[in-house]
Amino acid sequence: MRRDLLHKNEERTSLNKDLPESEHNPDRRGRTRDSTVTGFHQDDDQHWVAELSCGHTQHLRHQPPWQSRAWVLDPAQRQKKIGQPFACGWCAQPHE
Repeated sequence: MRRDLLHKNEERTSLNKDLPESEHNPDRRGRTRDSTVTGFHQDDDQHWVAELSCGHTQHLRHQPPWQSRAWVLDPAQRQKKIGQPFACGWCAQPHE
C-alpha cells in the first residue's frame, strides 16, 4: 500500500466483489457491486484507465506475467466491457 501525500488517500487495488470488504461503502455513493464501467481513456503514459459509474477510475494494465489483461489493448473488447459490473477498490475502502 502506498500513501498519496497530495490527496491523503491510501491507494488500494480493486477488490473482487465476492469479498466481504467490497460490501462496505460508508460514503453512500452506491454499493460497490453497483459500479459499472462507463468508458475508458489513456493516461499520459498511454496506460488504459476505466471510468466507473461511482465517479472513480481504475488503471487496467496488461503487463504479463504480473497483470494479464490483453483485452484492454483491443478496442472491440474494451467496448464490450462498457456497462459491465466493476468492483471499485476506492468505494470499498473505509472513509473517515
